Amino acid sequence: MNEDKKKFHLHLVSDASGTTLLGLARACIAQFDHVDPIQKFWPLVRTTRQLEKVIAQIRSNPGPVIFTFVDNSMRERLAEFCEEMGVPCVAVLDPIIRSLSSYLGEHAKGVPGLQHAMDDAYFKRVEAVDYAMSHDDGKTLKGLSKADVILVGVSRTSKTPTSIFLARRGIKAANIPLVPGVDVPDEKLSLKKPMYVGLIATPDRLIQLRRTRLSTNSKDKKIAAHIEENAYLDEDRIEDEIRLARRLFSKKGWPVIDVTKRSIEETAAEIMALLQTRNEKIRSEQEMAEMAAEEQQDEEG
Repeated sequence: MNEDKKKFHLHLVSDASGTTLLGLARACIAQFDHVDPIQKFWPLVRTTRQLEKVIAQIRSNPGPVIFTFVDNSMRERLAEFCEEMGVPCVAVLDPIIRSLSSYLGEHAKGVPGLQHAMDDAYFKRVEAVDYAMSHDDGKTLKGLSKADVILVGVSRTSKTPTSIFLARRGIKAANIPLVPGVDVPDEKLSLKKPMYVGLIATPDRLIQLRRTRLSTNSKDKKIAAHIEENAYLDEDRIEDEIRLARRLFSKKGWPVIDVTKRSIEETAAEIMALLQTRNEKIRSEQEMAEMAAEEQQDEEG
């Protein structure tokens, strides 16, 4: 017997874009099975007048409040109101900022939206997104040497969304599909700068995703009727695709990620960890080479 999920209003209030807040709220709510939050999102609240409008909405629909204000007067006003209403009010960034402040011996600036400033990092992210879009699904194999990461996998292994997710974090990601009968030049799979990552999934998962894709794209009923007969969905063929992909990944010595039960965020997180480890290893090797060169110069001198 299915239990009814508990409905409640959840107010997310931010003086910036609120993307951090949305992610944190989603992660927390996911820990509860029997809840159905009615989420109210209030981004870019930076004036007292704007805050009062939000407070009026919270008064009409009471519920927990999660916020990321940095302005003290607005924080105090919201906290006092929530106390009067008897609803939880949580400043989610406070523990992190306090810990960093204590460790660094420096007070936080208290300026909203600094993480979205149009600095070098911002333009790096824009450039990375543009790169990912132009190098999506093997559109072009030119310029692959500029990539930080190259994702390789058969159709429907989340290559495109993972590339975009990485790009939004400033990582240049290209992706190359492995298509039966279409050879990718080996030199494009043997570049030294980029880190290659092989993506795979189970045959059942690939069939499900491919069937959905074909159904969505097939407006013609006659075409839709033949979807089940499509070689793109043939289980034996898909198993062959996966087998050949694994063989390639093993031959090249690439890390492999099974995306069957992973979200895009989880796949991207593992790739970022792999990239970090690889870059640290490269830096360490470069430092050792420089030290060896210096020692050799000292001996010759």
